[in-house]
Amino acid sequence: MERIPVITGPTAVGKTELIVNLHKKFEIEVVSADSRQVYRELNIGVAKPDPEILARVPHHFVNERSLGAPFSAGRFMEEARARIGDILRRGRTPLVAGGSTLYLRALEQGLADIPDIPAAIRANIRRRLEQDGPEALYAALQKVDPRAAATMDATKTQRLARALEVYEATGVPLSRFHEAQTPPPYAFRTIVLRRPRRELYARIERRADAMLEAGLLEEVRALLAAGHDPDAPPLRTIGYREPIAFLKGEIDEAEMARLIKQNTRRYAKRQETWFRGQSEALYVDATQDAPALLAEVRARLGL
Repeated sequence: MERIPVITGPTAVGKTELIVNLHKKFEIEVVSADSRQVYRELNIGVAKPDPEILARVPHHFVNERSLGAPFSAGRFMEEARARIGDILRRGRTPLVAGGSTLYLRALEQGLADIPDIPAAIRANIRRRLEQDGPEALYAALQKVDPRAAATMDATKTQRLARALEVYEATGVPLSRFHEAQTPPPYAFRTIVLRRPRRELYARIERRADAMLEAGLLEEVRALLAAGHDPDAPPLRTIGYREPIAFLKGEIDEAEMARLIKQNTRRYAKRQETWFRGQSEALYVDATQDAPALLAEVRARLGL
């Protein structure tokens, strides 16, 4: 079975620079596992590679969708598998890169064949979420599907709602569907870049400041002025929901900046928790100089 290289790690760890250096040595094409960079309208807030890098290094799933065309982990899994096959047939190297753990899990482990959920059940779960709060629903999930609950936290409301919808619609825990899923057509060799937490958090804070200086607020203003729904899922994510709250007058500018940094640090911590659960992942120290990092990654990936 073909083994596909994967480079991942928490947000701001330094994946893009490494990918550029790899491209100098190999004919790689990046299969981006980033749930937000796929949208053309989102740029600064998603730390999208700059146009020069995108022009030099082929990237799949970057700038391919509009905010009006929702994208999902299931759709990514199907399309990414097809793209990987095409890249291999052309004699090039597909390199999966990104930090969206749900997308990585879908690609590397597959997704379960779950029946469609009736709209009435979806609406009921959303109503309970609004009325009772995520903590109450998380407690309910722990009772009916403790294995699924152990893989998430109450702040991940979309995953939480999904697990409860599946159980209410089918009477079968979501974790049981996952156990029966079809294995993927490829094997993967995963590199996880890591840095000391204090250094990673400092990088996160510097990047947040740089995003604001680069015009993040102006980007968000333009999105809203263009008529995009502020409650659309991509705009409820870190880097967009905080500026939207500021523009609505709900928080001041200093609080907006503080929340972007705090929420990004928390997201990075959740990513690191997920990576630790991937027993076959290979950890690489991202603090070493660029030539040493490149050499170690090439050796670990067998490139």
